[in-house]
Amino acid sequence: METKLFDSELKIMEVLWRCGDTTAKQISDILNKEVGWNINTTYTLIKRCIKKGAIERSEPNFMCHALIPKEEVQEAETNELINKIFDGSADKLFAALLNRKKLSAEQIEKLKQIVGELE
Repeated sequence: METKLFDSELKIMEVLWRCGDTTAKQISDILNKEVGWNINTTYTLIKRCIKKGAIERSEPNFMCHALIPKEEVQEAETNELINKIFDGSADKLFAALLNRKKLSAEQIEKLKQIVGELE
């Protein structure tokens, strides 16, 4: 992903990923309830996402469509985190996550399964 989305823009994208194609008004209503944004804030952020090529707008009703899949953003954000905080080392990130809290036997089994699929 070449386009860097800020946290506020990711909130707009989250609504689209969760709800599918949605009008700007509906996005505004959802984000007003969830984070207290007014309509002007939401519309400004939608327009920024359009300018960045993350959202496509169509008529009628200022319909918004996500052009970037969630998985692509997750991968880019994860790579940025690994490079910025963990010296480019995915295993350092993995170790940090594992050391954060006690994992259940079920969670450990799921991780073993994931690692097994990578081998």
